[in-house]
Amino acid sequence: MQIVIADVLKSDDLALIRDALERVRFIDGKETAGFAARQVKDNRQADGRDRGLDDVRDMVAKRILENDLFRIAARPKKLSPLLFSRYEPGMSYGSHVDDAMMSGLRTDVAFTLFLEEPDSYDGGELVIESPGGEDAIKLPAGAMIAYPATTLHHVAQVTGGRRQVVAGWARSFVRDASQRELLFDLDTARRSIYARDGKSREFDLMSKSVANLLRMWAED
Repeated sequence: MQIVIADVLKSDDLALIRDALERVRFIDGKETAGFAARQVKDNRQADGRDRGLDDVRDMVAKRILENDLFRIAARPKKLSPLLFSRYEPGMSYGSHVDDAMMSGLRTDVAFTLFLEEPDSYDGGELVIESPGGEDAIKLPAGAMIAYPATTLHHVAQVTGGRRQVVAGWARSFVRDASQRELLFDLDTARRSIYARDGKSREFDLMSKSVANLLRMWAED
């Protein structure tokens, strides 16, 4: 399941991040890619050793983990260290699948959080590949796409302007993507029932099912 989540970051957050990114050192993105992805990765990334990003990185992680929609879609246990990526004209990232382990963490859910408005740069779509075709995604600043880390995907070439994003991965309490989707659908439905009818018998039964399925599938 892939899901778009709006307004993960507010305008003040975005201004703070953009200002911080102007003052840190950027390195070749190949330094954080696996041996195969390194051949198709052409971008720049904020140096993870630069302490000037510590507070911003913590703030972004906090905003993501506090987002209710992300919590019920991803069931996150922990996030990987966040990457701040920059693409300038001519840069792209060819088709690849993310590493299964990053910083000792199993990667179940990938996400890209957009930092620039889509009309400020040309190209640069995140393209998620599937047997049914390709889904090109380019979201407003502050919005995020979350999707299974098992998928092939690529970033289309930027032909003008500058694309800046936060990329990251979550270790989920629920390893299986189809189980996460079932929990998401049930949880969304029970919340709709509560909004319409309050605490009803139907709400209680659905809450019981969500809780017991989570007990069955969660890896704590």
